[in-house]
Amino acid sequence: MKFIALKTNDGKEQGKISFYCRVLEVTRQGFYDYLKNRNKPWKYEALAAEMMEIIDEDECNDTYGRERMHKALLLKHPDGESVPSESTVYRVMHEIGISRRPRRKPNGITKADRDAMKSDDLLKREFKADKPCEKCVTDITEIKGKDGKLYTSVIFDCFDLTPLGISMDTNMKTELCVETVKNAVKSYPELKGAILHSDRGSQYTSEKYREALKHAGFVQSMNSAGGRCHDNARCESMWARMKEELFYSRHRKSENYTVAELKTMIWRYYMSYWNNRRICSANGGLPPAVKRKKYYESLVSAA
Repeated sequence: MKFIALKTNDGKEQGKISFYCRVLEVTRQGFYDYLKNRNKPWKYEALAAEMMEIIDEDECNDTYGRERMHKALLLKHPDGESVPSESTVYRVMHEIGISRRPRRKPNGITKADRDAMKSDDLLKREFKADKPCEKCVTDITEIKGKDGKLYTSVIFDCFDLTPLGISMDTNMKTELCVETVKNAVKSYPELKGAILHSDRGSQYTSEKYREALKHAGFVQSMNSAGGRCHDNARCESMWARMKEELFYSRHRKSENYTVAELKTMIWRYYMSYWNNRRICSANGGLPPAVKRKKYYESLVSAA
């Protein structure tokens, strides 16, 4: 349409309009509608501007797909009156060039000790919880740095995906997992009696780790015999999201950062961004800290 408008002096040279419309396979009425409406403000201009504000609020927000963007808008407009449907949000995102790349599949790094004593699978892939500190999952992930490898161990709450405890080191020995347990119970003493689910890696079947769980009051749960990654899918998805949002989606290579720099990035991601600002679809569009706050406020109201 722009080409025809340019060649016909905005439709003033009538003799050329029919020729260009026929060659470009557009209707004359379509061209006249374009001339009539081209200077009108875009219907979704305000919505697009608000989307860009959401993207600019945090570096990792540029990984938002249409579902999380829609929920982020609803969080800003609780009444929902000025928020269009999710499909409209998707069309506007596409129009303004907000793209979403597919996630990479995570690779497991913990190796099962087949001779060690195992625990039952108490979760059976049921990763939802009715209240905080009832069910938790844990795992280790590896990230390559400029000067070595960084191993990160986290305990997540199944209720709202809060990172309850986090520990990082340049090795993946049992002490890494034990330190994660200690950090979790130090911050959340109410974890006593909670189920803590993991895979069957040798770190989690070790006597030292079992003693740490017993001292903290956790009930141990493990992937089923011959278990697959789906038995701890919650943790696998958390690692995938973190790596996608910190590295893959912005064409960063973790190898360009030192282990110390990676520690800072991961700590800020989970304890600041994820906990307090990231829209979590599993939480109904709420950041973990907001969902947890609403839960305890509901208990006070009920009392």
